[in-house]
Amino acid sequence: MEAALGNTPQDRSRVAGKQDHEVRYEADKTGKSKAEVKDAVKEVGNSRKKVEQKLDGK
Repeated sequence: MEAALGNTPQDRSRVAGKQDHEVRYEADKTGKSKAEVKDAVKEVGNSRKKVEQKLDGK
């Protein structure tokens, strides 16, 4: 059976830089600002692991 469009499981390994709730969550989790999270997503892509490494300065 095919999944309905728009009703797919959330991919927790990605940060959706245009979704305010995801940016806010990552900002709260890392202690950074929302702008810093958005900049990290633009720079390294939407991989949560890479974004967190960038924000941690690694």
